[in-house]
Amino acid sequence: MNVPILLEFVLPRRPLSYQAKNSKHKQEWRDFIYGRAFSQWTGNPITKGGLKFSVVYLCEDDPGDINNIIKPIQDALITLVYSDDSVIWDVTGHMRLLSEPIDIIGLPPLLAEAVIGGTECIYVRITNSSELNSELK
Repeated sequence: MNVPILLEFVLPRRPLSYQAKNSKHKQEWRDFIYGRAFSQWTGNPITKGGLKFSVVYLCEDDPGDINNIIKPIQDALITLVYSDDSVIWDVTGHMRLLSEPIDIIGLPPLLAEAVIGGTECIYVRITNSSELNSELK
């Protein structure tokens, strides 16, 4: 089943981890995420639960922990895309090395373009959640 994409964008740079110590860099990273999302988002913040938050990190060598990459991106979108991150019911995180072959067949076009571009980036997508049985196949 195809679920409509509510929002998708690419962050064309290496992510900052949730565990980063420098608060100035954290704020710059949040502002960068917000700006990229702002340029794509046209609606009001979603207040009803049932969103799926997906991240794909296309990385060079020495990638960080995908779990620590997801949270700052989620938090940066609060008040713009959704009222609170409690409306996110499903989260998927994927990390792939750009030095390894990545099959682009069947990927969302924006993600396929990022793979072809071959530079480190993060693809972010928000959809409505699917039925649980389709999520766990």
